[in-house]
Amino acid sequence: MVTSVRRLARVLALQTLFEVDSTGHPAADVLARHLDENGMAGEGAEFARTLVLGVTSHVAELDAIIAAAAPNWPMDQMAKVDKNVLRLAIQELLFDTDVPLKAAINEAVELGKRFGSDSSSRFINGVLGTVAAQAANYRAQQATRRKRTASAPPDPGVQPTPELRELHGWLDEPAEDPPAGD
Repeated sequence: MVTSVRRLARVLALQTLFEVDSTGHPAADVLARHLDENGMAGEGAEFARTLVLGVTSHVAELDAIIAAAAPNWPMDQMAKVDKNVLRLAIQELLFDTDVPLKAAINEAVELGKRFGSDSSSRFINGVLGTVAAQAANYRAQQATRRKRTASAPPDPGVQPTPELRELHGWLDEPAEDPPAGD
């Protein structure tokens, strides 16, 4: 898929999440409208759907990660654009492991420059830099788990970083169902 298609898919996902966060409209309806208005179909539309579904399915976990990585910025005081860019990027960092860490961070910084305030890109880069170390460790653990056979004993050398443990098991807790839409 061409990079510009993925970038547009991220933009549409961000616009969808921003509207959902601001108005409470159902994410599927908002995304369908954005995809239609922008003539996006195929792989680009599927990528946007994957991003939006991923964020809406893990919003509580993502918000806990953001809050831990940016303790001086309460979630309710954080700009909605910045919060949703971070949610998108962390979703890609942790759950869409096909996207390289640096690519996800760079795309998020670009979204912050385009849609956020003058300081958004620096803020987003800083928070994602904090999260990226844990994400790299998490990805390594997942790769190790996938390679391990069912009969092999667990690898005691693969442990979460102390910072990750401080997030109170956010990776191990099941995601809560999102609230029902109108």
